[in-house]
Amino acid sequence: MNPANLPFDSEAMLEGLRTWVECESPTWDANAVNRMLDIAARDMAIMGATIERIAGRQGFGGVIRARFPHPKQGEPGILIAGHMDTVHPVGTIEKLKWRREGSKCYGPGIYDMKGGNYLSLEAIRQLARASFTTPLPITVLFTPDEEVGTPSTRDIIEAEAARNKYVLVPEPGRADNGVTTGRYAIARFNLEATGRPSHAGATLSAGRSAIREMARQILAIDVMTTEDCTFSVGVVHGGQWVNCVATTATGEALSMAKRQADLDRGVEKMLALSGTNNDVTFKVTRGVTRPVWEPDAGTMALYEKARGIAKSLGAELPHASSGGGSDGNFTGAMGIPTLDGLGVRGGNGHTLEEFIEVDSLVERGRLMAGLLATLE
Repeated sequence: MNPANLPFDSEAMLEGLRTWVECESPTWDANAVNRMLDIAARDMAIMGATIERIAGRQGFGGVIRARFPHPKQGEPGILIAGHMDTVHPVGTIEKLKWRREGSKCYGPGIYDMKGGNYLSLEAIRQLARASFTTPLPITVLFTPDEEVGTPSTRDIIEAEAARNKYVLVPEPGRADNGVTTGRYAIARFNLEATGRPSHAGATLSAGRSAIREMARQILAIDVMTTEDCTFSVGVVHGGQWVNCVATTATGEALSMAKRQADLDRGVEKMLALSGTNNDVTFKVTRGVTRPVWEPDAGTMALYEKARGIAKSLGAELPHASSGGGSDGNFTGAMGIPTLDGLGVRGGNGHTLEEFIEVDSLVERGRLMAGLLATLE
């Protein structure tokens, strides 16, 4: 089966993808994420998949698991793993409207990662229409919380991956048309400063500001960054009344490293910041962590298969390890052959100029179809 002969149609794909993109699904809005999962579940049910809904927990949306008909159903096969949550709050569609401008198409979450999820289903759909039976059964798992570190579904992803031979992750492709064969380690931290209240006008000197201590610690965290391990504070909340010395301030920090040992040392440095200074207590606690995924022989063999398919389609397919985490961190670290970055090309993810390159829908759709058709 030559994937080049499958009649992928970018305009038809855009029409279907638009429904997904205009159903906004920010991580922290469980109902919104569930509405998006409902749409995907309906699309896959029409394709003939058996749909299972797994209830959400910890305040997040649920999970959709879809198993497509196959003579070897129940045997280890291929898992396509994607997340349906985005970083864009409901209402972003008014600022980042769906729009086509030449070779680009814009919309919240279109690049990260609804475009890749959608082309994966189109690849399955095209193979079915061609009456082609893949060597291995296919399972699709769509999750609700990747953008905040996958705190509620890591166990489901790992359990499903363990039941399969390969994991394909349609996160955005690399700018050089490449794919991802490894990812850096990531740790998240919760920060809390506790001070002493006082009236900011009448008795200012009696108070101890949690905001001041948080600001001091943010600067200390920033200068900890090295080439081996980066640190950043991305969320800060503090105070309640401007005429009160702030009693509490909270924040969230992120650390990333190419090697697990470097991240472990970074974690030690962060936790060592906990303590009391000038009657203000600062506390650092661990959040969710993504392990280093370093490519092994199984992942590289899977990559070579993909590279051969891309070459047959007239394209080069470079590969590299990537900064930024994905659920591929988990499956790759488990030693299951994993290929990430199989989704669309585009750019400006997590911004109000997020876009995809329209041609990549068909190009990456054919690559995905080729993998599904040949992995065994």
